Amino acid sequence: MSRDPVSELRLAFSLLTRLPVGNLKGEVPAMAETGWAWPLVGAVVGGVMAVVCGLALWLGLPPLMAAFLALAAGALVTGGMHEDGLADVADGFGGGRDRARKLEIMRDSRVGSYGVIALVLAMGFRAAGIAEAAEVGMAPLALVALGAASRAGLPLALALMPPARTDGLGRAAGVATGPAMVALLLGAMALLGFGPAAAFAVALTMALAGLALAALAMRQIGGQSGDVLGAKQVITECAGWAALAAVMF
Repeated sequence: MSRDPVSELRLAFSLLTRLPVGNLKGEVPAMAETGWAWPLVGAVVGGVMAVVCGLALWLGLPPLMAAFLALAAGALVTGGMHEDGLADVADGFGGGRDRARKLEIMRDSRVGSYGVIALVLAMGFRAAGIAEAAEVGMAPLALVALGAASRAGLPLALALMPPARTDGLGRAAGVATGPAMVALLLGAMALLGFGPAAAFAVALTMALAGLALAALAMRQIGGQSGDVLGAKQVITECAGWAALAAVMF
């Protein structure tokens, strides 16, 4: 970690959200040094979603409607970058004949049928989880914790998986293992509010989902990319909601 964690945190917010962080003055840290802060960014995104969900419930909306409003708020804060990655991965992996064609499809700004299906399923799945959490008063904790934990494994993927492209985020970021380990620790700590047993179950489920996607990405395109990282965030978050529903709701 560099000697300027505040600048690293601000750069992490600039990278992963559309929240205003101002102009970084002086020496700008490398993206590789910001990975430790990604779970903190996720916690803030989850906090925004929790506020919107709580306001919607206070206004008398049913939990499912409040859940979709929370997801909309999260997409506005992040610019939908993770969802965009999921759609691109679904289109590329599902529609490409070979590695080159898959990467070409993933770079195309248009969304195909695989991408639309993946987005609908992911948004609906998360909305159902948020609604269930809201029913038992756990939505704020779950949104913040899963927002952090679903981003905690992204730096490690950048550190350990080779880039699938010669350009783009996956090539440029190159997070080192030190910041990646800090990110994992912060993500694990975010889950402790569920209690030790539930936190372990959620963490294990999310880790397995992330490993499965990593293995698929290695087979399909030979490594990671910005789209793969976006898909990883959404898929591991979905896995977290599934584990929570199984052990706590």
